[in-house]
Amino acid sequence: MRLYSYVVRADSGFAPNPFWGYCTLACCKPVIRRIAEEGDWIVGCGSVGNAGNDKLIYAMKVTEKLTFEQYAEDKRFKNKNPHHGLIEERGDNIYYKNKDGKWIQRRSYHRKGLEENKNNKDKDLEGKYVLISNHYFYFGKNAKILPEEAGLKQIIKQGPGHKSRSIPKEVIEKFVVWIEKLPQGRHGEPHDFEEKVLIPKEGKC
Repeated sequence: MRLYSYVVRADSGFAPNPFWGYCTLACCKPVIRRIAEEGDWIVGCGSVGNAGNDKLIYAMKVTEKLTFEQYAEDKRFKNKNPHHGLIEERGDNIYYKNKDGKWIQRRSYHRKGLEENKNNKDKDLEGKYVLISNHYFYFGKNAKILPEEAGLKQIIKQGPGHKSRSIPKEVIEKFVVWIEKLPQGRHGEPHDFEEKVLIPKEGKC
């Protein structure tokens, strides 16, 4: 079991997407999505622009790892196709192949207006997989402070990239014990929940 920690720059409900009974990471963080396996933990901490660096936005235990094609075709995740609506706009099921086998990017948080965003598309597809969890803890605006006494602040990542190998095994074990005492599911709305998504704009990771 490994733990991957990173900074959630934009807590919009898109990456991660904590809606419709699953917490999914389909976009952003391509390295984590490529190398994380079932049973690993993904931890997203706040940024200066939202909850603050010392707070936990979400934690998810990876229970499935699907390719983009599998994700696009799985009926369980059709609700995560982006549509108009406060929650629906944040859908992360945004990639599918057309009849010619070409990847298409749906209009979404990662697509500016009617034209595909090549930078976001390349970065997202570079991750190859979608991480899925039905065993997650999403706090959003109600971000939790990690307890200092257990040494859990060592999990916190600051700046770009992610943190994993430098986190001691005993700290990961303490974190799992701590988080598993909390109720699973979604316990708050995203920090940027009022922000409109399906308008011409540039999405952030």
